[in-house]
Amino acid sequence: MTDTDARIRSALDADDREFLASLGPDRGMFRQIGDSMHGPLGGWMKFSFALAIVIGLALAYCLYRALTFDSLEALIGWGLTGLALLVMQGFLKEWMFARMNMLAVLTEVKRLQLQVAMLQEDRG
Repeated sequence: MTDTDARIRSALDADDREFLASLGPDRGMFRQIGDSMHGPLGGWMKFSFALAIVIGLALAYCLYRALTFDSLEALIGWGLTGLALLVMQGFLKEWMFARMNMLAVLTEVKRLQLQVAMLQEDRG
């Protein structure tokens, strides 16, 4: 820990310590998913999560139908449908994880803003 970190920690009051502790590095993937379901785009995140489940179930059904095909046309049809669903699932998950990453970056920016503000108060 550097001297600057020590000065920041000594300048914290109880509320600031609690806030920084809530931003700790022990936030796992499921906690980040839950955190991303709040805020201005929380409704879209919930909708995307539900849509991802539906697409996953449809993908499993397509795989089942492709493996139990009656004709070559059925195999191609179910296989292409499964491929399209797989691509949709990939894009949807990419958006969801990009949102989680954005929230993690915003959290770090807020932490830095708080630390800079406390340093300015300490020097001012």
